[in-house]
Amino acid sequence: MESLTISEQSIQKLEKVAGRLRAIAHPVRLAIIEMLTNNPKMSVTEIYLHLDIEQAAASHHLNIMKNKGILDAKRDGKKIYYSLRNTTLADIIGCIDKCKDC
Repeated sequence: MESLTISEQSIQKLEKVAGRLRAIAHPVRLAIIEMLTNNPKMSVTEIYLHLDIEQAAASHHLNIMKNKGILDAKRDGKKIYYSLRNTTLADIIGCIDKCKDC
């Protein structure tokens, strides 16, 4: 059998992808992604009120996803608006959901 080797560059890429998957692997974060799929720009206030969670909890989850490159954040006066950096993320989540019976 032939031995397969993974390049250092491939390992780094896979580690980055794994980090992003860990960043979305939480029900609240998945709910935020779903909301931002339907509403391209939302403030922290809109998000925590819609999800009925504490503002600090919403900010925590948003920061995790922002730091992993999943969300963009733009300040407008005193408010920060969040949006998905890449809308294909919703397609990936939909694909995973379809595999639930696999």
